[in-house]
Amino acid sequence: MSNSLFSKEMQDQLKELKGQLSKGRDTNSPEGENQKPTEPVSLLTQKQVKKTVKQLDSEHVDDDKVLFMQAMHGVIQLEDKNVRSPTSTARVGKPDAATLSKRAAAQGSEASDLGAGLSDMQALLNPVAAEAYLSYKQPTLQNKIFDQLKKGKLRWYDAVDIHGCTIEEARDAMTQLLSQAKQKNETMVKIIHGKGSEAILKTCINGWLRQLPEVLAFCSAPPKDGGNGAVLVLLKKPKTDGE
Repeated sequence: MSNSLFSKEMQDQLKELKGQLSKGRDTNSPEGENQKPTEPVSLLTQKQVKKTVKQLDSEHVDDDKVLFMQAMHGVIQLEDKNVRSPTSTARVGKPDAATLSKRAAAQGSEASDLGAGLSDMQALLNPVAAEAYLSYKQPTLQNKIFDQLKKGKLRWYDAVDIHGCTIEEARDAMTQLLSQAKQKNETMVKIIHGKGSEAILKTCINGWLRQLPEVLAFCSAPPKDGGNGAVLVLLKKPKTDGE
């Protein structure tokens, strides 16, 4: 684009356009019937345009874009009330592992009690492979119920994804999830531990859950629920005051 920004011919065209716009719409013409007159429109000055062009990087702004910028100066887009605002449709998801971990640290009490007796060393001394199928049940649990768990026929209520967590964050998130389930009288949860090359978190989850008396059984999830990258956990029913 040249230093003068516009050719003489284009400057004459702009002057003509400015004159037409400043007069507003001609209501006496056939095209202007039944139309409301418009307010005079002020165009950007060349100085203002040059400033805008400089801000937008002039090599990407040609004469047509400058004309459009001038013609659209002062135009405000009207709100379309038929379109739903995306902020009103935001979905509330499940809390992630970091949220549960922070919540466990803040609340203390029951969640901390669950994690207090867990041995990381005991869990890590029994490593499992990334593709290993996890399976555990207490002797008192009926085989029929355990089979339903393995087939994914028991509904889980809450879940947490501990991908990318440290061992401490994963332990806190798991114990907080189990504590919440107990408070809500829920007996089934899902923990998404992933696989990873060394399967550290999978190994920890496998070891921790075996140490908790509240856990009746757990097994790797069916493919639709995450496969060997997640476990379904069956918990004891909370005792009522009358029991």
